[in-house]
Amino acid sequence: MNPTNQRDIPLYIYHAGQCDPKKCTGRKLARFDLARLYDRISRLPRSAILLDPTAEKALSPADDAGKGIVVLDCSWEEVERIFPELAKLNLEHRALPYLLAGNPVNFGRPFKLNSAEAFAAALYILGHKEQAERVLSKFNWGHSFLELNKEPLEEYATAKNSTEIVEIQSHYI
Repeated sequence: MNPTNQRDIPLYIYHAGQCDPKKCTGRKLARFDLARLYDRISRLPRSAILLDPTAEKALSPADDAGKGIVVLDCSWEEVERIFPELAKLNLEHRALPYLLAGNPVNFGRPFKLNSAEAFAAALYILGHKEQAERVLSKFNWGHSFLELNKEPLEEYATAKNSTEIVEIQSHYI
């Protein structure tokens, strides 16, 4: 039986198949039924929040993630190719604030989060801490991400809006 809560935020991944399948956090989340993988942009749900590092607004507790959260698991070249298609989906583009990676590949590096970390950060900021912990529990390094970012995540989760997120972030950069 799936242990997910009815109030969980749906998680979606556009997966371009460009990463090492053994290290792919997106595939692992899908295997554990914690996220859905899509290989075509047109199939992604409309009106969801897209985690986009180039977005002008930061994700904050004021955002409505009822339609879900989308991450892109692909190269930057692929992102540039698919951006016109993404525009058709009416997605809410939001950037994650300053956080450090806890994964072994980019440990301690700012803004170098993998898909699981990006989902966990977004969930935590949106007040879904248990779901964030569940996402990270599937990785032996998952606890490292939360330990490294405990203080900023707690502060981000108390922000009223994107402007406050940016103000809080300035204390960590």
